[in-house]
Amino acid sequence: MKLHELSPSEGSRKRRNRVGRGPSSGIGKTSGRGQKGQKARGQGPRIGFEGGQTPLFQTLPKRGFRNITRKEYAIVNISTLNDRFESGAEVTPDALLEQGIIKNISKKVGIKILGNGELSHSLNVKAHKFTQSAKEAIENAGGTAEVI
Repeated sequence: MKLHELSPSEGSRKRRNRVGRGPSSGIGKTSGRGQKGQKARGQGPRIGFEGGQTPLFQTLPKRGFRNITRKEYAIVNISTLNDRFESGAEVTPDALLEQGIIKNISKKVGIKILGNGELSHSLNVKAHKFTQSAKEAIENAGGTAEVI
């Protein structure tokens, strides 16, 4: 087989439809668009248009509420800090990023430490927010919880 002998398999290539090329083509004159009307004259109605009837998306009730002033924190549990940091270590947002505990903080307001799990050694934690249980657990272990 040579390069000039190659051809596509039968039925894999379909010729494009040349509309509006006379009556013998089968799709001449109106080009398969019918007589007059919005669809015959360029683009049709927008998506969801129901011919003047109130569209479905407008008839359905609106649900929920989206607070535009919501503050979202990157959350970290005490159990995670216990596993990743040695005794006496200083836990800062930079250290958390370095360890891979938190990912991208740019979309968040800050870091919030939650009290899930147990802390077996003392840590100096600096974060934007602490839950009451987290603060107590850090101080009971001999560490400090400092709000940035």
